[in-house]
Amino acid sequence: MGWEPAPPSPGRARKALHAARRGLGVVDYTLAKRALLREFHQGLLSRLEICDAHPELLRAARYLGTQAPHPCPVCDASELRLLAYVYGDGMNRDNGRAFEVGEALSMAAGRGAACYVVEVCTGCSWNHLSEAFAARSAG
Repeated sequence: MGWEPAPPSPGRARKALHAARRGLGVVDYTLAKRALLREFHQGLLSRLEICDAHPELLRAARYLGTQAPHPCPVCDASELRLLAYVYGDGMNRDNGRAFEVGEALSMAAGRGAACYVVEVCTGCSWNHLSEAFAARSAG
């Protein structure tokens, strides 16, 4: 058994997402997620087609992700994690790195970058872009 860090609390991630909605522009991908899940439940897509998370994404979710407030929409397990990636000019080595959601949102807001929140199930490998946050510009 290897050492595993204590996961951040789901309440902390929820508060960070709520706070970010005030300071950053938000794109919510819930409708795309619902459409994909509807096709899966109708038998138009197989589980292998939608549960295809890359091993690096699964590892990042396991160690950096925050437990989601709801279960996985595919396997109904409570192993759904929220993970964030930040992209922007001047991010240097941090550009495209995975972060805990709260840290990523603060970084995006402070550096004028974009933050992408992904939900990942470490059980069945479901993954989907949940929300995208971008620093708002005046004008």
